[in-house]
Amino acid sequence: MNALAQSGLLSPDTLPLLLLTAGLLLSMAEALAPGANFIVVGIALIGAGLSGLVLSSLGVAGVLLTLLMAFLTLAFGAAAFYGYHEFDLYGGKGQQQTSDSDSLKGKTGTVTERVTPTGGEVKLTGGGFSPHYSARSIDGEIDEGEEVMVVDPGGGNVVTVESMGYVEDDIDRELAADRARKAAASEAEETDADAETELDRE
Repeated sequence: MNALAQSGLLSPDTLPLLLLTAGLLLSMAEALAPGANFIVVGIALIGAGLSGLVLSSLGVAGVLLTLLMAFLTLAFGAAAFYGYHEFDLYGGKGQQQTSDSDSLKGKTGTVTERVTPTGGEVKLTGGGFSPHYSARSIDGEIDEGEEVMVVDPGGGNVVTVESMGYVEDDIDRELAADRARKAAASEAEETDADAETELDRE
């Protein structure tokens, strides 16, 4: 660390170049992994680096330059964050973006190529930049155009889907159980009413 300080690489005068370089590297990383993971910080560092170069050319140096660069990094970061959310550059405003394969579980979509236990393709609603996913079914075939739900994201490479006709969630099970209880209670009341009628006749 002392060697870097003595060589002048960590001096306040080189700080704008370091920030600019880091910002450019983060912006390039965003191209490899889209989803606004790096772009906000990248824009903040690029803006602060360019502003620092302008300030140093105007004669601002030392601790004052370091403090101004810290403030500018925060200001550009806040502006980039606001712009990202306000202008919806990646689409899907108001929707949570898919951040990992686990978030695909429960998503619905449409079969675009017949799905079998060994392969097929689906288009998921809100599935991200490319909503088309390789898919397989749990058992049987699902025809093109059918609605499906992801039951196993499978790491995001090949999702396991089930036809919406077969999907039964907790609410459906509760409703079915409630209907069965009501039918049993109604049947018991009818049996009691019939028994009372028989007793009255006797």
